[in-house]
Amino acid sequence: MCGILAIIGKGKDVEQVKELSKRMSHRGPDESDLHVMENGSILSHERLSIIDLHSGKQPIQGSNTAYVVHNGEVYNHQELRDGILKEHTFRTKSDSEVIVHLYEEFGYDFCNKIDGDFAFVVVNGDDFVAARDPLGVKPLYYGLDERGRIYFASEMKSLADQCKTFSTFPPGHYYTQKTGFVKYYKPVYEDYQKADQNLDLELIRTTLTEATRKRLMSDVPIGVLLSGGLDSSLTSAIASRLLAKQGKKLHSFSIGLDANAPDALAARKVADFLGTEHHEIYFTVEEGIKILDKLIWYLETYDLTSIRASTPMYFLSKAISDLGVKVVLSGEGADEIFGGYLYFRSAPSAVEFQKETIERVQKLFTADLLRADKSTMAHGLEARVPFLDKAFLEMAVRIKPEEKQPKTYDGKEKYILRKAFDTPEDPYLPAEVLWRQKEQFSDGVGYNWIDQLIEYCASQVTDEQLYGAVAEFPYNPPITKEAYFYRSIFNRHYPQVSAAQTVRKWIPKWQENQDPSGRANEAHVQADTEIAMAGAKV
Repeated sequence: MCGILAIIGKGKDVEQVKELSKRMSHRGPDESDLHVMENGSILSHERLSIIDLHSGKQPIQGSNTAYVVHNGEVYNHQELRDGILKEHTFRTKSDSEVIVHLYEEFGYDFCNKIDGDFAFVVVNGDDFVAARDPLGVKPLYYGLDERGRIYFASEMKSLADQCKTFSTFPPGHYYTQKTGFVKYYKPVYEDYQKADQNLDLELIRTTLTEATRKRLMSDVPIGVLLSGGLDSSLTSAIASRLLAKQGKKLHSFSIGLDANAPDALAARKVADFLGTEHHEIYFTVEEGIKILDKLIWYLETYDLTSIRASTPMYFLSKAISDLGVKVVLSGEGADEIFGGYLYFRSAPSAVEFQKETIERVQKLFTADLLRADKSTMAHGLEARVPFLDKAFLEMAVRIKPEEKQPKTYDGKEKYILRKAFDTPEDPYLPAEVLWRQKEQFSDGVGYNWIDQLIEYCASQVTDEQLYGAVAEFPYNPPITKEAYFYRSIFNRHYPQVSAAQTVRKWIPKWQENQDPSGRANEAHVQADTEIAMAGAKV
């Protein structure tokens, strides 16, 4: 995991490019490097060393004149070296280097040969190609300045004040000047009518286990984010088993307002059951409020649920990084694939249920993946997401929706995922955790977090300010005082209209209260369906 910046075109001052790249130094605290191409284009890289710690410095040169900067992990890099790239001579052992050799071997259309998460730019003289992984696990932005130079950057902050227009690079695409944007990732599951596969619990287990195994690839210590929810607990259970075969013990990390927070209690049960080296981190509401300004600068969003959930994740990531751990596994994606949010209970039909899971998967890069990347990388910590492994995703989304729909199984969200790992003869998890109701992360750290956050934001925003929000923020105006407060901070850091347009709001479907908290759904065991109403415009 790193921060990349590429500027295609002549005339950009090298020292200024270094400064722009350093705005992302939190993404790559280990080293920084820059290369100026003969035609004046510049590639810059802020490195977090995970694979090939000694010779994997970027930009990496290919066989001849092409160079690559890459953020992410190529899990099948050794397979590529030994197979379709076996005639190539490599300069490093870095997984990133295979990308430039794939370009040399196949031209532009090679992204489907990569098994991993990535954002990269390859430059070869006046030719270049930029690409982003299928789901957008790794962030990437692009823009155009007043002199026609094209920018690509891992974070918006490195190009926002340099470009006259900019946007989010679409996942599953590559871009060249000759072709424009090309969609290379075209999974069968994007057609909701192709959800026609029978349920195979063994296949779910084996495919997720393999997805987790490949994400243990690292030359540095690995841990796991353990909230005590189903998704992170399953990831922990599988990783713990795999590492035990290597004689290693898994480090697990949880966070809450105190030791009695819902997630802290559940995570402790899981850690005890698995025998992990468990670390509990605590934060206060006051500490969370204090870092909101800095957090929004890191996150580059004003989306409510992203900010609510990123605050505890920010504190947790700092504590993990301070312990010397550079990589963690995380449970993002399972709720989207299996319809795990409580509002899925109200889906009017199996078809609508399936359509919503597909849309949620496609929009992950605007919410959970953005949060998972930027709140961890604020402290130079890489998060890996086994549930979004391409093979697992393409298998799981195509299971018949009738098998997944919660109401079919007495309201048990993600029933088939729970059932796949409900193996009494060799249990993965304690039963009370395996069948625990969905608890969204920003709720699970302690219900007071959201309640007091809403109350604080309401105290900072007047009725007049909220009434004037449409005039002040013509694009995507906030409708609650909490949303107004976040939007105001965002606009101080990123005042450009293009910046506001990169943000998408996470809104639950099929429920009356549109607040993104899980407790706003009446099915929650401790529902508060009036949540956030105190801060809304009347």
